[in-house]
This record gives sequence, structure tokens and C-alpha cells, in this order.
Amino acid sequence: MTSEKPSGVDTSTPPLWTIHDVSTFLAVPVGTLYQWRHRGEGPPAMRLGRHLRFDPGAVKRWALDQVA
Repeated sequence: MTSEKPSGVDTSTPPLWTIHDVSTFLAVPVGTLYQWRHRGEGPPAMRLGRHLRFDPGAVKRWALDQVA
């Protein structure tokens, strides 16, 4: 087995975060993130199939915006 990357894959961007990654980063329970999403609050997320994924940069920007 080789460790070659598929051609055309941009490895310069960080991988997307799972809801558990965001929960750890923000130090809030996963349930809180789901509540925020239901109310239209919280960091922006995208749905890929049945999974939520978060752009790390967008989560960090959202967190900094909450300080104001």
C-alpha cells in the first residue's frame, strides 16, 4: 500500500472539524451545539450527508465575535 495522495486533493487546507472537535475547542457540550444550531445560533456548520462539519477558521472567527 502506498501513501500517495489522490491527485487534485488540496492538502494545504486544514481538515473540517466534527461536532466533537468543536465541542472540545469551545469547551461546551455537544448538546449545546445542537441547541444553538436549532435556534440559528452558534458557529456555522455544513451538512455532508447526515454529518455536520465545521470549518476551523469559521469556528474561531465566530468565537472571537462572541467576545464583543
